[in-house]
Amino acid sequence: MASPSTARIERRNPAAFVAGQFMFFARLLLMASSLTTSLVLHNIWRVFRKPSPWPRLFLLSISWTSGIATATTGTRVRSNVFYAANHHSWIDIPVMSGVTGCTFVANDGIERWPLIGWLCKINNTIFVNRESRTSIGSQVDDLRAAMTGEQPVTIFPEGTTHDGSGLLPFKPSLFAALVPPPSGMLVQPVYLNYGRHTARVAWVGDEKVTDNFWRLLSYLKPITATLHFLEPFDPAHYPDRKAISAEVRTRIGAAMEGGGNTARTV
Repeated sequence: MASPSTARIERRNPAAFVAGQFMFFARLLLMASSLTTSLVLHNIWRVFRKPSPWPRLFLLSISWTSGIATATTGTRVRSNVFYAANHHSWIDIPVMSGVTGCTFVANDGIERWPLIGWLCKINNTIFVNRESRTSIGSQVDDLRAAMTGEQPVTIFPEGTTHDGSGLLPFKPSLFAALVPPPSGMLVQPVYLNYGRHTARVAWVGDEKVTDNFWRLLSYLKPITATLHFLEPFDPAHYPDRKAISAEVRTRIGAAMEGGGNTARTV
């Protein structure tokens, strides 16, 4: 069931509902066109053994097509960096990757989703089972290997989405990949917010992903996602994964309370 705030969002007049249906299907067509074009160009790049920008550009097109503009604050570390961000919804992934070109750590259930799982693999997503304690070691090894690649890695340490009213407890297990960190690796916390549209974007509780998808894509007004790139830090200065996790949570929490800084549109 959707949250009470979500239920209030869905009360529309008939004209707005019809316009929302039109917007939903128009956006689906644009996404399908973007997917087809990106896949063709991605495979051409692979034939010539060139680094392909198309997974990132496709994800960026998903956020644009969904009606989401992106803005940033702070100075983004562009290489040898490990991002950790708060988490609202599935749309965080195209928003974050569209700006940074990162790959992600994601729940292994997504790997089985039709089309989406395949697209995640193209973007080098690292799939983990957060409920399996026995596989944590191999998952950390996979994450350490990914961190030394060309794409930066992003994790959502809350482990699930929520309404954005605060921060959930962080799961520190994957921060073990930073003990010790690769040479020169920095951790950069990222505070992601959607301003007054957070309730519309948020995927909360047992709401179906299709319902969240419909609500977002049928919305008629633009939404701005702001990525606040916070001060990075050297994880080598912290004794263990729990200390690194706590530092990230403290910095994102402080940014959330402070409301972030002046944003730059990207």
